[in-house]
Amino acid sequence: MNITIIGTGNMGSAFVKQLTKAGHTIRITGRDLAKAQGLAAWHPSATAVPATEALGNNEVVILATAYSDAVAALRSLGDLTGKIVIDITNPLNADYSELVVGHDTSAAEEIAKAVPGVELVKAFNTLFAQVLADGPVFANGQTAPVFFAGDSERAKQTAKALIESLGFRPVDAGALKNARYLEPLAGLNIYFGYGAGQGTGIAPTWIAKAN
Repeated sequence: MNITIIGTGNMGSAFVKQLTKAGHTIRITGRDLAKAQGLAAWHPSATAVPATEALGNNEVVILATAYSDAVAALRSLGDLTGKIVIDITNPLNADYSELVVGHDTSAAEEIAKAVPGVELVKAFNTLFAQVLADGPVFANGQTAPVFFAGDSERAKQTAKALIESLGFRPVDAGALKNARYLEPLAGLNIYFGYGAGQGTGIAPTWIAKAN
């Protein structure tokens, strides 16, 4: 796939590493173009460009910014009508102790409303950057799941294919409104990682009893 990544932080960097490794072609942009250029220099199939040039003919955009920056970052790309946007944001406050959006809406739904015309999928928000960067398989042999939710079947199938291309296990979490559950789940994962001292090499999953 030809993919645009907005954001050069830990998650953006991990996406560049794994997506280029999987054979995707990447355009990277962010507030600090020099940082994007430094990141792209390590990956031959990645190019750093200003926001106004980041979209091109790419059909998929990965939104790897803070929630507070998300809408402005998307709008900076230009006309996104019909584009598939994978939203990884979590609407947490500065110290990650509570949600600033939730219960009767979600970050994903608010972003979709603010940037009409996009086909938005919530995905990857329950992964720490370390898990994304290190790859999908844990030491115990389990493959980390990536939950994805959206209202566009075309966008969900694209997200699923992208998740599979990275070796992670896609889990269909239903409609976009179910981001209201995925975002608090990410908050709980952050608590376990930092507040409970389990570290950032963890990821939430569900297990099933054998029939």
